[in-house]
Amino acid sequence: MSEQTYFFDTYAFFEIINGNPNYERYKHVVGVTTIFNLAELNYGLKKKMSDAEADAITEKYRFFLVPVVLSDVKQAMSLKKKCRTLSIPDCVGYLVAKRINAVFLTGDEGFRGMENVELVKK
Repeated sequence: MSEQTYFFDTYAFFEIINGNPNYERYKHVVGVTTIFNLAELNYGLKKKMSDAEADAITEKYRFFLVPVVLSDVKQAMSLKKKCRTLSIPDCVGYLVAKRINAVFLTGDEGFRGMENVELVKK
């Protein structure tokens, strides 16, 4: 039996980086994300620290990257149209997670009750 893969949305990355104990168990799982989530992470980090520090943290997650295909984007924009509070990177990530059979890890309340989501709060 293969190990469960988790899709890390930007919220999950920040909670892990900030040392949230509720995210401790996810430090050693198989994780994936998209370039959009890493862009959002990098931007958020650059608002709090130097560009070099933010880039170094973001670089640690480069091996998490999985490809996004056009069908992911089209489905994600339909989701975004219905759930306007969700970010575009997270909508894309949610659809990528479904496509690759990964659990979508987030603390974003906008995903509460959605299938294939593991909602972990502070």
